[in-house]
Amino acid sequence: MGRRVAARGNGRNSGARGWGRRRTAAATALGGVVLVLLVSACAALAPQRGLAGRFGDEAVVERTPSLSTPADPGSTAPTTSPGPTRIDEDLLPAAPGVSAPPVPDDAADGDGSDSAETGGDGWGGDRAEDDRIADEGGDPALTAEDEATLRLYAVDTWASMDAMLVPETGLVADHVDSSLREPAPYTSPTDIGGYLWSAVVARDLGIITADDAASRMRSTVSTLASMERHTPSGMFYNWYSPQTAEKLTVWPGDDETISSFLSTVDNGWLAAALRIAAAAEPTVAEQATALSMSMDFSSFLDEEAADGAGLMRVGFWPERPLGQCAEKDGDVFSTCASYDTIASEARIASYVGIANGQLPESSYAAPSRTGPVSASGSGWMKPRVAQTRSYDGFEVLESTYSYDGMDIVPSWDGSMFEALMPDLLVPEADWGPRSWALNHAATVAAQSSHTVGPAGASVWGVSPAADPAGGYGVYGIDGLSIRATLAASGVTASPGGSSDPRRPGTPERGRTVSGDVVTPYASFLALPYDPRGAMENLERLRVDYGLYGPGGFADAVDARSGLIADTHLSLDQSMILASVGNALGDGLLQRYFVSGCLEERLRPLVEQQVFGTTLE
Repeated sequence: MGRRVAARGNGRNSGARGWGRRRTAAATALGGVVLVLLVSACAALAPQRGLAGRFGDEAVVERTPSLSTPADPGSTAPTTSPGPTRIDEDLLPAAPGVSAPPVPDDAADGDGSDSAETGGDGWGGDRAEDDRIADEGGDPALTAEDEATLRLYAVDTWASMDAMLVPETGLVADHVDSSLREPAPYTSPTDIGGYLWSAVVARDLGIITADDAASRMRSTVSTLASMERHTPSGMFYNWYSPQTAEKLTVWPGDDETISSFLSTVDNGWLAAALRIAAAAEPTVAEQATALSMSMDFSSFLDEEAADGAGLMRVGFWPERPLGQCAEKDGDVFSTCASYDTIASEARIASYVGIANGQLPESSYAAPSRTGPVSASGSGWMKPRVAQTRSYDGFEVLESTYSYDGMDIVPSWDGSMFEALMPDLLVPEADWGPRSWALNHAATVAAQSSHTVGPAGASVWGVSPAADPAGGYGVYGIDGLSIRATLAASGVTASPGGSSDPRRPGTPERGRTVSGDVVTPYASFLALPYDPRGAMENLERLRVDYGLYGPGGFADAVDARSGLIADTHLSLDQSMILASVGNALGDGLLQRYFVSGCLEERLRPLVEQQVFGTTLE
């Protein structure tokens, strides 16, 4: 994904490895113009089982002090952080009504029937034994106090997102420091997409007015329409200047040449965000829909992979890059690796491409569950005996890893975002009760059991984030990581499977960071599956580690030393806002995203999947 701080590497291309190469949310009621556009787009497309070619012919707030850090970086007793911004909710405008799905009364008032105090450990182990469908009645709900706290978190998180905005272009920077005064000189399609859906959330939660949100989205979408793209595919390049909206050809500050790259996942998130903008704001509906539909995701497909089911490549370059594994593929040079793990953020590109009629339906279920079976027998991580299932005529081994008494479909790096970020926009748990509902719950349970830090202040939530020592770190739990399993088996991926096919991370700044780096956004991703545990973990990060300031949560902390990554990443802040919007707005972003024909196209594909996941 578009990254990142000093590293600036596009570091979250999970599940893409050399061994994979060449191989119930209700639809939102929309304004008439939006509905006509989306229905027309749906009517013009048909689901594909195969492809012939690569390319198709404002609120009143009282601010808190700045983010504080431990006086002694080596101390295990971080200082107490100030609380979130205090806001008079009576001064907030109500959620707009015409094009926005309003926040439910119980969420808005904080005292609805679903806000009763509850206990328990999230999903727990109370499951139907016969078909392993997740029990939909076992989650402890958010309390009224939780909902009020989440609203305050959203206000401050939006402040950091707003600080990254360049008003002249409507583009958001990749990150900003905790002072909220020094935004980065580069941005990516994912960053821009995250800003678009964050503006929708900020509007619907009453943080900004409807007119402000509409103006912001019009500015961003208008700029996107004018930006340089790869003409044959309609895809956006991976790095642009937020100040000028021009494609970057050298890195700001060091003049190192950039090999222009087009990323599958980055374009997937942007296309998805454009769909949300079109559904949420009628004044941008036509332009946003046209932009999203012009992005041809068949340009990333390796139709010969997975025995002809098709896999998504990491991306491609228009010209042969230096020092990267690339192979000639028509008029472009594709990465040597494809995404061949299903618990990957690349799902979002598959969802959009299949909904648009640009990708075969078979490509959704085609990625492996645990990587090469022959390499997945490393001791305690050995997959259990798995059942082979047929999807669209293609057989898939529904294998899992064993972790803490559970069977889980792992991700490449064992991180939260790989498994759960697509769930922010697609109601995977609702649509996949025998697959994603179980696996997301198991992933959260596994993550929450992996605590780090001193006794009395242990926290959890391992996922790629800013490195407290400088740069960017791709963090995960080894027991949930295909990469770690392959390494333990003596199998390594080809260079084309690197987590960053564009630019390596920069060296650390002379400090040693432990493996105990925790990021707050992981807790927000966990909200649907363990709301009580997520809220308590966020409180520990805020109070015990001083991880909070005027822009919301800092990006990460080394729980062993207390050292903080004192920055806000636009992608990670947008995941926080998406999570809060969904929690308070009854799946707010999911309902925008699946409007039109998308649910009709995608839900059957998700419903048919049966993973080998078990929760106990």
